[in-house]
Amino acid sequence: MVSTKDLVKVDDYCSVFNLSTLHPLVSVHDLSEGTMDGREYADAVRYHFYGIFLKQGEGCILRYGRQNYDYQDGTMVFLAPGQVVHVGHIDANFKPSGHALLFHPDLLWGTHLAKTMTDYTFFSYQFHEALHVSKKERQLVLDLFAKIRSELSQGIDKHSKELVVSNIELFLKYCMRFYDRQFITREKENLGIIQRFEISLNSYIQSGKSRELGTPSVSYFAGEQNLSSNYFGDLVKKETGKSANEHIQDKIIEIAKQKIFDPDKSVSEIAFELGFKYPQHFTRLFKKRVGRSPSDFRQLN
Repeated sequence: MVSTKDLVKVDDYCSVFNLSTLHPLVSVHDLSEGTMDGREYADAVRYHFYGIFLKQGEGCILRYGRQNYDYQDGTMVFLAPGQVVHVGHIDANFKPSGHALLFHPDLLWGTHLAKTMTDYTFFSYQFHEALHVSKKERQLVLDLFAKIRSELSQGIDKHSKELVVSNIELFLKYCMRFYDRQFITREKENLGIIQRFEISLNSYIQSGKSRELGTPSVSYFAGEQNLSSNYFGDLVKKETGKSANEHIQDKIIEIAKQKIFDPDKSVSEIAFELGFKYPQHFTRLFKKRVGRSPSDFRQLN
């Protein structure tokens, strides 16, 4: 049976490796400074705070869901509260390495970052969708880690929270830039994903799956390609300028227009064939995208 340990506080993570915590809600560490003290660790951990890890060296294998990811030097992994991570090769002789930034959601209360955290969708990417940084980018990451750690070492005063959170936000903005660069440098692979998405989307609707499974969802097509919904959605948006959901709606409307020309089918029948549970939802989407209701569109044509 797999044993799972809940890491509720930032210090819960730090104590595993005998690392000191300078602030109860945020911590930055060079993990090579830690030790395990011969203790065995749980098979999996559930994070209750955000974690950003920069790998240094080799030999650490993490598993998230069903995927193993052996991440190498220059790779970054992002974890959000609630995620469960299966950890391999953690035993009494394990020597941690790399760098980590940990911060609790409570740190963000009342800040601008609290309102914009959902913009940083890479926190819900899978491990095999990790960020691979260049040597120059890696140095920038280390510099930003050092800046946050330096601020924490100053001691807590009325400016501490604002300065620390501002630096975390700056760091996340750089990570967003790095991911944008990674999407660009993987353009060939990404185009293959887009093509498979288009083929699968057309097949989903034309084959009658919509009637059986409902309207197509982003998560369905992401799962087909073994990608997280957020990574898949971000990739489609970067490559095409449209969100994955917009592509799905475009295809639904395209096929709906064809079906509307069949006078033997009612609008309700068409809605059910396209996977809508309630015809009024189909009518609302059609009118929003076409400018006319399905009935008016049929009469006009």
